[in-house]
Amino acid sequence: MKQTLIDDAVLVHDYINGDENSLAILIKRHKQKIYSFIYSKVYDRDITEDIFQDTFIKVIKTLKLGKYNEEGKFLPWVMRIAHNLVIDHFRKNNRMPKFDNSGDFSIFSVLSDSSLNAEKSIIKSQVENDVRRIIEELPEDQKEVLMMRMYKDMSFKEISERTGVSINTALGRMRYALINLRKVIEKNNIILTN
Repeated sequence: MKQTLIDDAVLVHDYINGDENSLAILIKRHKQKIYSFIYSKVYDRDITEDIFQDTFIKVIKTLKLGKYNEEGKFLPWVMRIAHNLVIDHFRKNNRMPKFDNSGDFSIFSVLSDSSLNAEKSIIKSQVENDVRRIIEELPEDQKEVLMMRMYKDMSFKEISERTGVSINTALGRMRYALINLRKVIEKNNIILTN
């Protein structure tokens, strides 16, 4: 009886030996898992689609060059390629995702907008300077937590250990720092208006 589910390694082998259809089966078999993985990192359907395509372009190139040698480990190998391309995407757009637990404050998403053109880049650096200047005016304890979180990418646990206060106190200081920042920003109308 013919085996209905052909092993990944066999399909890879067949594709390398010229059977184009084998790759189509592999892509179809793993598309959902790889697509979901990419989407869980970038939260954007178009970018996910691009990275997914790039992943398989890289897979095809590697297979065609005969550089694939991980028999039977096709999916983890493809996932690693996808993961590296996700990192490349964030690097290229200069916005490694950082600030995801601040919920109620939007200046940082403005600062990390990946679609900035040259004119907006100048405004962006101006805004960053303004924000840094405003941060300087914050009470010392709030400024310290904000700087550690924003510029040093420290966790609240690390901040708590470094400053000798509880995690809740560190969270509270961060919250007040953001509230104060927003007040000053609104008062000075610093939000990007162009």
